[in-house]
Amino acid sequence: MKKLNLAIIFLTISLFKISAQEGCLTTDNLKALDASWEKALLEVNLDFIRKNVSDNFIWVHNHAGQIDSKASLLQSGQKLVDNNTRNAKSRIQKDVNVIISGNTGIVTGFTEVVRINGTTRTTYNFMRTYAEIDGKCTLLANHTMAIPEKDDD
Repeated sequence: MKKLNLAIIFLTISLFKISAQEGCLTTDNLKALDASWEKALLEVNLDFIRKNVSDNFIWVHNHAGQIDSKASLLQSGQKLVDNNTRNAKSRIQKDVNVIISGNTGIVTGFTEVVRINGTTRTTYNFMRTYAEIDGKCTLLANHTMAIPEKDDD
């Protein structure tokens, strides 16, 4: 009986350690969360941004030509909601990669954005930093850079 109780205690502790180690920082989870970020931007989902973006968030755009905080992102998003408009028709990710170290995950790749007029297409290289805070992955930072169109010389 003592051996059975000891085995149950050992298994319980082992399962607890395994589940605690997994957390939200897995490649699949970060890819899914990052795809949800793109969808939230496309659909102007301010609730997603409020719940999943750090209060200290920073988004550096092309050559630091624009830098957004969580507050400025929500403010510009609210204007789109109020005017019942969007600034993009689609956002498609490709070549998405994940690096995980400690309680931090980096997601990199490319996003092709088709503007609402349907004719303007821009491909961006992105690098987003997520951190696991209290068991939840939160977006801390985003850096995007437009990729210039290739000349057909």
